[in-house]
Amino acid sequence: MKIIYQYLIKRFIGPFILTFFLAIFILLMQFLWKYVDDVVGKGLEIHVILEFIFYASASFVSMAMPLAVLLASLMTFGSLGEKYELVAMKSSGIPLVKIMMPIAVFSLLIGIFSFWFANNVAPIANTKASCRYYDIKTLKQVFKIDEGVFYDGLPNYIIRIGKKEKNGEKISDILIYDHSRRQGNTTITYAKSGTMKITPDDQFFLLTLYDGYFWDESINDNTQYNKNPLTRAKFKKQYKKFDLSTFQFQQTTDASFFQDRLLPTVGELSKQNDTIRGEIVQLKQELPNDFLRNLHFYNNYILKDTIQSERNENFIPITKESSITKQKQVLDYAVQYADLGSSSLLFQHERIEAQNESLKRNLIELHRKFTLSLSCFLFFFIGASLGAIIRKGGIGIPLVITVFFFTLHFALSLIGENIAKVDGVPVFFGMWLSTFVLFPICVFLTYKATADSAVFSVEVYEKWFRKLFFLNKKET
Repeated sequence: MKIIYQYLIKRFIGPFILTFFLAIFILLMQFLWKYVDDVVGKGLEIHVILEFIFYASASFVSMAMPLAVLLASLMTFGSLGEKYELVAMKSSGIPLVKIMMPIAVFSLLIGIFSFWFANNVAPIANTKASCRYYDIKTLKQVFKIDEGVFYDGLPNYIIRIGKKEKNGEKISDILIYDHSRRQGNTTITYAKSGTMKITPDDQFFLLTLYDGYFWDESINDNTQYNKNPLTRAKFKKQYKKFDLSTFQFQQTTDASFFQDRLLPTVGELSKQNDTIRGEIVQLKQELPNDFLRNLHFYNNYILKDTIQSERNENFIPITKESSITKQKQVLDYAVQYADLGSSSLLFQHERIEAQNESLKRNLIELHRKFTLSLSCFLFFFIGASLGAIIRKGGIGIPLVITVFFFTLHFALSLIGENIAKVDGVPVFFGMWLSTFVLFPICVFLTYKATADSAVFSVEVYEKWFRKLFFLNKKET
């Protein structure tokens, strides 16, 4: 049995590694397609792009592992069934459940590793990926000025070049708008010709202008607004230098991103949930006291006023015979503090709802870590059972079945999560909805596979329909 177990695991590991990296590649391409506009055209070095891709890939490991287990188990047991190796093992007295045992244990270890990875490695990798994405997103496009285009990539300047020579340095018909004073197009420079180049360290952009004019209509602090000052000058040669530091990639430290990670660990989520629950309990305890404090205006004002005025001989208690002014004052107090009580109640309710939303998000993320890990184990039994039933190896039929079940799992998980977010069902039921559906399917397929039932045989259903048609005909 030890030799058979080693043989089965070897047969499984190859397709598993292949399908795992294939799933990572597909998920990564979908991710990069979403953010391709923020990456392309910025002159990034290859190591920066590879670093961003590497950290982003870590976020898809927990999702790719169930998919790889399902497809690999389908391919492995389908190939064993197609080559009659399963028949040979069964004829030797080895039941199918025992044949599945080594790969089932291996799949369980994969699920445990998936949970550990999602809980310990993925949060750090996700933080670093978010940090690199922030650096890439804030980086400007590669510095490039085209002919006849008003280029606004330089801070506080807009440059238009009429014509560029083939060497890329000699230029003509240059127009520069200076917006550094925040007064619009009040400072303009024009030159008939010139040269441009970038310093060897890529830190500065240098312009040498020839035969030009300079206009300045900006208003200084000591200039009266009813006057229109104008400064005009002509030059034969002028130098301008522009800072290109905003076009350089600057790596941000991860410290600020670690304070608000998108994928906290189970321990961090548990601590956050305990804190949020405590805040909710405290808010609910403060709610009635705060409401009554604003609503019981009689105890706070009229009764208090009565006690303080008992020694006053001219004091008249509030009765039906009280003056209209006194009664109106009491009614104004009533309306005012009823509004305060209502506003306070609404504000406290919104605070409680906000805390409940935070608690719900944390619970969803907490359950997701467990459901993705457990799905590795369930998908193995589904894939192994289907492979033993259909007895087809290769990549064709197993890939179709894998896409169907993984799509079903993903759709049920998404539906359950959305229902849980809107308080349609408890978070536990919503996040475990796909598991509740897949588990009976797993048990049914495993039972059919061990009983050598032809679940997907066309002949079986054809005979069943013929039998049903014959019975109906006989009854008539």
